[in-house]
Amino acid sequence: MTTPAGYGFPDGAGTAAAVASPALLEVREITKHFPAGRRGAVVHAVDGVSLALPGGSITAIVGESGSGKSTLARLFARLLKPTSGQLLLDGDPAPQGRGGRLRYAQQVQMVLQDPFASLNPVHDVRYHLTRPLKVHGPGAAGSLEESLTSLLERVALTPPGQFLGKYPHELSGGQRQRVAIARALAVRPRVLLADEPVSMLDVSIRLGVLNLLADLRENEGMTILYITHDIASARYLADEIAVMYAGRLVESAPAVSVTDRPAHPYTQLLLSAAPDPDRPKPALVSGRGTVPSLLAPPTGCRFHPRCPHAMAVCPQLPPPPTEVAPGHVSACWLHGTGAPGGGANHRGKET
Repeated sequence: MTTPAGYGFPDGAGTAAAVASPALLEVREITKHFPAGRRGAVVHAVDGVSLALPGGSITAIVGESGSGKSTLARLFARLLKPTSGQLLLDGDPAPQGRGGRLRYAQQVQMVLQDPFASLNPVHDVRYHLTRPLKVHGPGAAGSLEESLTSLLERVALTPPGQFLGKYPHELSGGQRQRVAIARALAVRPRVLLADEPVSMLDVSIRLGVLNLLADLRENEGMTILYITHDIASARYLADEIAVMYAGRLVESAPAVSVTDRPAHPYTQLLLSAAPDPDRPKPALVSGRGTVPSLLAPPTGCRFHPRCPHAMAVCPQLPPPPTEVAPGHVSACWLHGTGAPGGGANHRGKET
């Protein structure tokens, strides 16, 4: 079995392929555990995840709340220090030291989920955009005013002069998020990490922000990591989708392949719960239970307590990633053949 470049699972099967086709930004076997207060107890937020972001593409990470997707985004942004694993930029370890971190921040920027909290309410839009321009340099030749005008035009806040003097409370939620995106763009990054950028916005204005992200990729070649719990918006925006559950990747493939031919039972559960106007009957959600506690995650496959297809092998061993179609990888014993005695021997043995 070969795991395609751009996809990764806990056993590192994707590493060799990723090396053969270097990604712009990549994590390998990255893990983040948070101390939980009790002696020796930790929260297994992210466990052994490998994921590569190809240049000029949009990759979506999808999962329920508590799946670890936002923690993974913060590891990409270096807002969190990993417990173990590697972070690579252009195939090399991320630069260290104060100067290295500054250079990294110039190439990788993050947009947070809450536009009502990510902007300082005592400063106007001019201040929010001027500060990164001064810290990281003016960028293209021209005056500060020209740079500010260009930034606001890039995020479709026009005429720019109408917004520069406004404070966050004078803007709508969508306008605030566009200012937050403009602030990230001020340092001229190559990668934009968008952590659920539309989840707190009115439904009527979400599409405009998603289209803005799509335009940044199409017109400027921006590499984007899109974090969301909404698999429908991931299909609309992303080129590739990676599905996370309880701190691990369970499936990854081109967006259309994931949504039209989901291979992992958890992905099927997510899709069955997503609104679909073309679905002739009400959604049939056959999964049971909730996301497990990451203080003591389930053994073997972490989805097995909720899985309608659970077999005897599922609580015993983590399933290997298996290529179920070209470029489509699923970590599930329904597709694996590496179980003791052969995967086929375990099918139909319900736990």
